Amino acid sequence: MTQKNSPARRTVDPRLLQGSIPRALFLLAVPIMGANILQVAYQIVDAFWVGRLGAFAVAAVSITLPVMFVLVAAGMGFAIAGTTLIAQYTGARDHKMVDHVAAQTLVTIVAIALGLAALGWVLAPWLLRLMGVAPEVYGAALGFMRVIFAALPFTFIYAMAQGLLRGAGEVKAPLYIVAGTVIVNFALDPVLIFGRLGVPALGVMGAAIATLVAQMIAAAVALRLLFGGRYGIHVRWGDFVPDIGFVKRAFLLGYPASIEQSARGLGMTVLTFLIVSFGTVVTASFGVGANVFNVMLIPAMGFSMATSTLVGQSIGAGDLARAEKVARLAGIVTFSVLTVFGLVCVAFAPQIVRFFVPEAPRVIKEGAAYIRIVAWSFGFIGLQFALMGVLRAAGEMIAAMTISLVSQWALQIPLAFALAKYSALGADGIWWSTPLANVATAIVAALWFRRGTWKTRRLIHRPTPVEREQEQVEEQAQM
Repeated sequence: MTQKNSPARRTVDPRLLQGSIPRALFLLAVPIMGANILQVAYQIVDAFWVGRLGAFAVAAVSITLPVMFVLVAAGMGFAIAGTTLIAQYTGARDHKMVDHVAAQTLVTIVAIALGLAALGWVLAPWLLRLMGVAPEVYGAALGFMRVIFAALPFTFIYAMAQGLLRGAGEVKAPLYIVAGTVIVNFALDPVLIFGRLGVPALGVMGAAIATLVAQMIAAAVALRLLFGGRYGIHVRWGDFVPDIGFVKRAFLLGYPASIEQSARGLGMTVLTFLIVSFGTVVTASFGVGANVFNVMLIPAMGFSMATSTLVGQSIGAGDLARAEKVARLAGIVTFSVLTVFGLVCVAFAPQIVRFFVPEAPRVIKEGAAYIRIVAWSFGFIGLQFALMGVLRAAGEMIAAMTISLVSQWALQIPLAFALAKYSALGADGIWWSTPLANVATAIVAALWFRRGTWKTRRLIHRPTPVEREQEQVEEQAQM
C-alpha cells in the first residue's frame, strides 16, 4: 500500500500547544461538556422509559447502579493512567509510544472488564441477597444486572477510547460517539421494553439489552477510529501483544485513582444512610439538590478534563511555563463561572425546587435551604477540579488521591455526622459539611499546586530529533 492511500495521522492541533491559551482551553472543554450532557441524557432516557413500567422496574435498575459504579471505578485507574501518558507522549510528538500506550491500555482494560463481567455474572444472585432485595424485585434485578455485566467489556472499551482520544487532543469524535449511543438507546428502549415492530415485550430486560447494543456499537466505532489513525492515534494489531512492563507501570500510576473513585462512591453511600435517617422530606430535598449539583459538575468536569489534556501535552512538549499558565487560567475560569452559577441558584432556590416538586411545600422549603447552604461554594469545587486535573496530568496521582480522601473521609463525613447528630443544626448540619469541605479542599489543592512539585515529576522520555526522524521513517515504511 502506498503512502498516498494510507490514512494520514492527524497530528496534535497546534492551537493546543501554542497561541491563545483561553481558546485552546475552550476548544477542548466545550465538546467535553457536550459529551457529559449527552451522557446525562442517556441516563434520563433510560429512567423515562423504565419509569413507565412501575416502581418494581425502577427499583431493579436502581439496585444495579451502585454495583456498576464500584466496578467501573475499579478500572478507572488504568483509564486515567492511559489518558495521562497519551497526553504527554502526544505533546512530545512521540507517535510510536502514543500508539503503544493506547493499545496496551485497551488490552489491560478489556482483560479487567472480562474478569469483572464473569465475576459479576456468577456473584449476581449473592449480591442481590446481600443487598436484601425484595422477592418481587429479585427476578427483574437479576436479569437486568447480568445483561449489564455482559455489556461491561464494551462499556470499558467505549469509555477508554474516549479518554485516549481526549488525551491526544481529539474531543469532537467522542462527542459524536456519545450522541450516537443516545440516539440508539432512545430508539431501542421503547421497542424492546414494550414490544413493538414484532419484537416481544421484554420489560426491564429490554432496557438492559438496549444498553448492551448501544455500547457494542459505540465500542466498534471507537475501535474503528483508533485503527483508522486519523485522530492522533493509530493502533495496529502488533501493538496489542501484552507488555507486562507497561501493565506494571500503568498499575502503579493508576491504582490511586481507582481507590479514589471507589472511596467516593462508598462515601456517598455512607452520607445517604445519614440523610435517610432524617426522613422522607430531607431525603427528597437532597434528591432535588443533587440534580442541581449534577448540573454544576458538567462544566467542572469538562474544564478538569480539558485542563488535564492541555497540561499533559504541555509537559510532554517540555513547556512547563505554558502548563502553569493553563492551570492558573483554568482555576480562574472554573472558580468564576461556577461561583456565578452558584449565586444564581442561591437567589432562585425555591423556584428551582418547585420546578421538580411543585406540590410539596415542606420539600420546597428544605430543598431551598439545602441549595442556599451548598451552592455558594460551587466555585471552590470548580477550582478544586481544575487543580486536581493538573496534578493527574503531571502524574501526581497519590497527591490527588490523598486530597480527595482527606476531603471526604476526614472532613465532610465526620462533619456531617457531628453537625447533624450533636448540634442544633440537624439536617442542615449535613448540608453545611459540603461547602466547608469544598472550601478546605480547594485551599489544600491550591497550596499543593503552588509547591510546584508537579513540575518536577517525569513520566516519559522525550525523543530526540534523531529518534523522532527514525520513527517517521519506520511509520512510512509500514504504510
